[in-house]
Amino acid sequence: MTTQDSDNDATARLDRLNENIARMEDLARRLTQAMSHKRQADPALHAPSQEVYMKAAAAYLAEMMQNPAKVLEHQINYWGKSLKHYVEAQQALSKGELKAPEDPGPKDKRFANPMWDNHPFFNYLKQQYLLNAEAMTGAVSGLETLEPGDRKRVEYFTKQIVDMFSPTNFLGTNPDALEKAVATDGESLVQGLENLVRDIEANQGDVLVTLADPHAFQPGRNLATSAGSVVYRNKMMELIQYAPTTEKVYAVPLLIFPPWINKFYILDMKPQNSLIKWLVDQGFTVFVVSWVNPDASYAQVSMDDYIRDGYMRAMAEVRRITDQPQVNAVGYCIAGTTLALTLAYLQKAGDKSVKSATFFTTLTDFSEPGEVGVFLDNDFVDGIERQCAQDGILDKFFMARTFSFLRSNDLIYTPAIKSYMLGEAPPAFDLLYWNGDGTNLPGKMAVEYLRGLCQQDRFATSGFPVLGTEVTLKDVKVPLCAIACETDHIAPWVGSFNGIRQMGSKDKTFVLSESGHIAGIVNPPTKDKYGHYLNDAPMESARAFKEGADFHKGSWWPHWGEWLAARSGKKIAARQPGDSGAEILAPAPGTYVTAQPSD
Repeated sequence: MTTQDSDNDATARLDRLNENIARMEDLARRLTQAMSHKRQADPALHAPSQEVYMKAAAAYLAEMMQNPAKVLEHQINYWGKSLKHYVEAQQALSKGELKAPEDPGPKDKRFANPMWDNHPFFNYLKQQYLLNAEAMTGAVSGLETLEPGDRKRVEYFTKQIVDMFSPTNFLGTNPDALEKAVATDGESLVQGLENLVRDIEANQGDVLVTLADPHAFQPGRNLATSAGSVVYRNKMMELIQYAPTTEKVYAVPLLIFPPWINKFYILDMKPQNSLIKWLVDQGFTVFVVSWVNPDASYAQVSMDDYIRDGYMRAMAEVRRITDQPQVNAVGYCIAGTTLALTLAYLQKAGDKSVKSATFFTTLTDFSEPGEVGVFLDNDFVDGIERQCAQDGILDKFFMARTFSFLRSNDLIYTPAIKSYMLGEAPPAFDLLYWNGDGTNLPGKMAVEYLRGLCQQDRFATSGFPVLGTEVTLKDVKVPLCAIACETDHIAPWVGSFNGIRQMGSKDKTFVLSESGHIAGIVNPPTKDKYGHYLNDAPMESARAFKEGADFHKGSWWPHWGEWLAARSGKKIAARQPGDSGAEILAPAPGTYVTAQPSD
């Protein structure tokens, strides 16, 4: 390359850089405009109350007064490590070598770029950040005067602060972002700002990073493709009956209630991991409820409405369509909780419509709500109640953000870095697409659930009202199978076990799957990925179950399939949607799954 060519290349790159800077100025104006339309949200939905921080400060002051040696030891240890770190970095630089000192720190996937290990500036930042993080979490974990609930909240929100201030989250201290900005003459920053503005415009002035390409998937096209038909519809739900793939089917139909926080097609993502397809292929007549996505007109819809017009109506329609006196029912997450309430009510009413029940990752005893429990104190729930009174609904935005903070590095910071700093397009990832395809909750129902079940734990204690009747866990007496997931951060398996243990059924099967809330359930046998634990002993304690359980490789689906088959009656000729005379309203996956509240 000649000198002239080099000069021309430098000039061209400078021109591109200037063009990108000009584009960024235009985008900055769009950003300001988008931020000006920020939705009015109750302040309590953005952060815990000041009481949390006051309790932490008071506990730390009490620790200083009662045990000053312990506090000083902690501080001196931190100072010593920081000073040693600084001296080692200075010594490396004083030798005239641009390299980092030896890095003894633990591996962290946030710091995968080699510069975090071999460049003195970035290595110093990383090591000092990890020292600071260790000091902060250590100081909080040593606060002995805090109540257990307060300690959990303080530890959780301290971790959130620590994660937020990672140097990877800032452009000036992220080598990946800086390298790409230089290599693309600023184009990556322009594209990142485009992504940021797009997300803020899409979320009424709030930042909620897009996790998956919103145009890559569509239910009915490349998701939720199992053949079937909508055979009933009311204001709460569409009822889908799936077409058989076997000549014979079990007589007793299977009715699945998915959670209404997200869409039902988590159970029918792709043919190779579709639980719905697998069940149909095993010879079950499968019905699934697809819940409506409510708008403000549903403000006064209650838990009773979901039970009467959702659960009991669906059960009645399935029995009518199949001409069977009973159904086998499945409830997933919040839908499992509500299924249990329904079963308890039916038991008291003498209604034997349900032959057996299966619960996927279901909490009915909320004395141990897991990580999500930090958001169940009055500071947040009071704010939710005020917001619901104003909007009529609990908007899906607030739920999505809350659940994202339970895995903030994976669901907030890492995606934001890729999208906003590196300028990458969201990936075409079906699970993340589903995760972002949330629904609103009716305001009254959301508050009833949070107050009566989560906070007051009435179903497991004094009784929760269902259609005018107080019910408790002991009223659930049908044969049941429960599947919980070992690393579930939304419905911890110990809490799930405790609820099932208290139910009045004499026929209980508990399965503990490996993995979490979704992967532990959507675990097809063909993957041979996650195993499961079984223990036939009476349900005494979660610890005793785990210690005495046998581990089985592979999916729990076949084991459950055998359990279900034993409670599904004889084989009969396969049923086709509509052959009972039920009107076919739409092909699966129906209309509610894609409808927006304003449609």
